[in-house]
Amino acid sequence: MKAVVYSTQSFEKEFIAKANQKKHDITLISNALNLQTVQFAEGKDAVIVTVNDDLSANVINELKNLNVKYITNRSNDTDHIDKVQASILGIKLANVSNESPQEIAMQTIKNLDNWQANKCAGKACVCANACRSK
Repeated sequence: MKAVVYSTQSFEKEFIAKANQKKHDITLISNALNLQTVQFAEGKDAVIVTVNDDLSANVINELKNLNVKYITNRSNDTDHIDKVQASILGIKLANVSNESPQEIAMQTIKNLDNWQANKCAGKACVCANACRSK
């Protein structure tokens, strides 16, 4: 799966790389997601975000135009995500519990793994479409 991680902090890079184990093609950028940076998601299946990223209806519409299918949030807080718009557009959402940076990275990669295997992302799944667990 191809993904871009927005708002990447320097301390997260190693945790994400270790959790990923080169399974997914992940691009790490320090820019926050917004209308000016949404183009970094071009060619990606998923975006990985934080509470600092703009996931308003306008940004979600642009993500859909870029064929993004998944949004996983590196936080338990999802108030910044327009979940209704994501649902309307068929974009699946997931989040992680607030744990250590290492745990957040592992849960984030597990969300990608599950989506790639056509499974929901576990308890954190807030899928816009019906999830299939196998």
